[in-house]
Order: sequence, then C-alpha cells, then structure tokens
Amino acid sequence: MTKVLGQFRKIFPNSKERGLVLCALVSLGMLAAVMSLDPAPRSQNTQPGITASKSMETAIKALRESYLSRGLQFDESIDPNHTALIGVEYSEMVTTLGNADAKRSTTNPNVAGLVVQLLVEAGVRRGDTIAVGCSGSFPAMAVATLAATKALGVHPLMILSLGSSSFGADRIDWTLLDILESLKNKGLMDVSVAGVSLGGADDVGGDFDPETRRVLTEKIRTSGIPIIHEPDLPKNVARRMEIYFGSMPATRIMAFVNIGGSQADLGVDPLVLKLEPGVNREITLPEKEERYGVVFAMAKRHIPVVHLLHIKGLLLKYGLPWDPTPLPKISTEDISQTRSSLDASLVAATSLYFFLIAMIFILYRKEFFGTLS
Repeated sequence: MTKVLGQFRKIFPNSKERGLVLCALVSLGMLAAVMSLDPAPRSQNTQPGITASKSMETAIKALRESYLSRGLQFDESIDPNHTALIGVEYSEMVTTLGNADAKRSTTNPNVAGLVVQLLVEAGVRRGDTIAVGCSGSFPAMAVATLAATKALGVHPLMILSLGSSSFGADRIDWTLLDILESLKNKGLMDVSVAGVSLGGADDVGGDFDPETRRVLTEKIRTSGIPIIHEPDLPKNVARRMEIYFGSMPATRIMAFVNIGGSQADLGVDPLVLKLEPGVNREITLPEKEERYGVVFAMAKRHIPVVHLLHIKGLLLKYGLPWDPTPLPKISTEDISQTRSSLDASLVAATSLYFFLIAMIFILYRKEFFGTLS
C-alpha cells in the first residue's frame, strides 16, 4: 500500500489533483457497479403472468393430443418437446426461410407471462379490446397472446394470415387456423378470429400453387370466418382496419399486437425494420400511405404496437432462455420482488458512494494533502 501511495504521489504531485482523481476513480467504479445491476426489463411473472403461463402449458398438452389424434407424428430433431407448434422446414405453405431455434424458443410457456408484461407496459387493462395480426410463422406466440389476454381479462380481435416461414404452422393439415380451432373446441381459449387471409405474396397466396390456394380457401370457408382477399396492399390494410374498428364500434382498440411478418401487417416500407421487439409507442410513419401495413395505420391513430418478431432480441431483452429443452418450469417470481431488490441495491450503492467520497475528503484534508486552500 505504501508503494502504491508513493507511485500515486509521483504521478500526481499536486495534492488537490490527487483528491480529485480519487473521487473520479470512485465515481467510475460505482458507475460500473450500478450498471452491472442491469435495470433493463426482465420477464417476471405477476399473478396474471403465472396464470397465462399455466394456460399456455395446458394448451400445449391439448395440442399435443390433437396433433397425434390426426395421425401426425413428431420429428424429434425439430420438435423435441412435442409441442405441436413447430412445423417442417419446407412445404407448399412456406413463404420465407425461418429459424427453428427461434420457433422452439417461443414454445416456452413463460412466453405467455412475457406477453402479459408487454400488454401491461402498453397500457392495456382488464376489459380492454386489442387487435391482433398474426401470420402462421409463430403459432406459439399466437397461443401465448391468447393465454395472456385470457389471464388479463382482455378481448383479442384476431386476423390471421395462413402463410408461414419455415418451421411455423406450415403444414396444410395443421395450419394456424387448425391450431386455434382445436383450442377453441376444447374450451381452453376464447378465440375470436374476425378474418383470415391466405398470406404469402400480396397476402393472397401469390406464391402458392393453385391446389394449395384451393385447399386453404376451402379450409377458411368451412370455418365460417370471413376471408380477406383484396387485390392490392392498401385495400388489404384498409379492409383489416375496417374489421378491427367496425366489429365493435363502441370499443376503442387499446393496442395492436403483431405476430410474425405478414405483409399486410408490416407493409412494404423499410421503416418497419426500425420497430423494436416489444412495445413501440412512437413509430416513424412512411411518407406514402400506400406503403403502410397495419402497424403504421395503428401508429397513425396513436395506438401502441406490441411487436412480436426478432425473437432473439426480445427474449434476450427480457431474460428468457433460447431454445430450451426440456421446456422450462413456470416462473413464479414476482416482478415487484425483483424491482424491490433492485431498488434496495441502488440505495445501498448510493450510500456506499457518498461514504467513500466523504472518506476521501477526510483523508485529503487530514492525512495526505494538508489543509485545503
């Protein structure tokens, strides 16, 4: 210690400089310590979150049974957790390449708790109505969103696009429509689907072969849900907005949840790439409305957008595991407990900081540097 102090005196011969440097070093050290506390948002289950996670866990078990009852078989290399929410790499319904790891990561039941947290962050409360636009790319996110709205007492008004990226709901005999109808028929979730499109190119299945379009169209008609099949993007977006706001004219849409990458929901403007995973309150609008997707149309009405895409960034931000096998147990950690712990740590760090600064000034005056002038 004596040698260190000696070197310190040589480097900073002026006593006041030594005191200021010590204060600066303590300040930098404390800043590093506070940053390590990581006050960034983390997915912690409140009671509605726990309820939603349990609901999603139950839904996965039910879907597993329905999947097997149809004579379908699990591919251990693709869906090792047997969730029935992971599709195949290539099929007649695949529109773009997808990542199997990302799809599997969303089957974690705690993702439903995360969606609860996101909806609360967006300002959604019990009794509210939200709009949901969902492609077939992330069927587990659709299930998580329904579980979250059920737990919160929120009414979801859903519009589906059946096209899917790789490993999504991309089997023609097990589409997103089949998955949600299975949950509804089992009485597990109140699925309110207000419209369905084919998805894919121009949202009308432009990249599907004629037989695939025919089979999917017939599946939609059999369901009794209105089909959305407009000739161009602006009319498609306008039709969706009519459905969202015309279905319940006395009710205001409090948030829009986008799941996946439907062209009608995202639009065709590069500005959509600037959307953050999670809650978006301020969104830069394209100059041309014909490039709008539903996310921009909602943002123009000052409606928060919950963007459930870029899954790795979303899960990293909220501290959920990537591609877990087996599926994690339901988290019962309350967010209020985590916040209280963090607040206590900040108070302790602040107290320590001022104590060290006070000690430096005492030593500066009495031991090392003499009287301050």
